[in-house]
Amino acid sequence: MTQPSLLARPGSWSRRSAHGERRFLVDNVTWDQYCALRKSLDDQPGVRITYLELMSPSSEHERIKTTLARLIEAYAEERDLPLNGYGQTTYRKKAKKRGLEPDECYFLGRQKRYPDLALEVVITSGVIDRLEVYAGLRVAEIWVWHRGKLSLHHLKSRGYQLRPRSALLPGLDPALLE
Repeated sequence: MTQPSLLARPGSWSRRSAHGERRFLVDNVTWDQYCALRKSLDDQPGVRITYLELMSPSSEHERIKTTLARLIEAYAEERDLPLNGYGQTTYRKKAKKRGLEPDECYFLGRQKRYPDLALEVVITSGVIDRLEVYAGLRVAEIWVWHRGKLSLHHLKSRGYQLRPRSALLPGLDPALLE
C-alpha cells in the first residue's frame, strides 16, 4: 500500500496541485508570530495553518472530506455512539510549538483539550509532517485519505502505527468508506 505523504519535503516552499489546492511554507516564525497570523486569518474562510504551513484546499479536497465526515457521522448515529464533531477547529500547544486545523475532527464522549480522532484528506502533499504535529498534540487516531484509500494511524508511545481498523470505531470497516 502506498503511504500518503503527510511528511515534510525539504526544499518545497510553495506548491499548487492540478485540483487548485495551494500550500505555502513560512520559515523561521516564532510562536507569537504564528498566533498573530492565525488570528489575522480568522475571517478568511478556507485558509488552514499547520505551524507554519498555509493551505488553501481545493473543491475536490472539500468534497472528499465532507463525504467521509458524513459517512463517519452516519455510522456513529446508527450505532448510537457519542461522537461529537468539531470540524476544522484550531488546536495549539505552545510548549511543543504545535498547532493545526484538521480537515475534520471528533471527540468520543466529552470534549477534551484535543480531539480523539482527526480526518485528513491529502490531495497535495505538504511540506510539514502533520503526523508529528498530531503526535505532539496527543491525538489518538488520524485517518488519512489519499488516492481513494484510507490509512488509519493509531498513536503509540513512539509515534503513529498503521492499523487495519480503528481502535475508536472498531466496527467501522475503512474499505466501506473508500
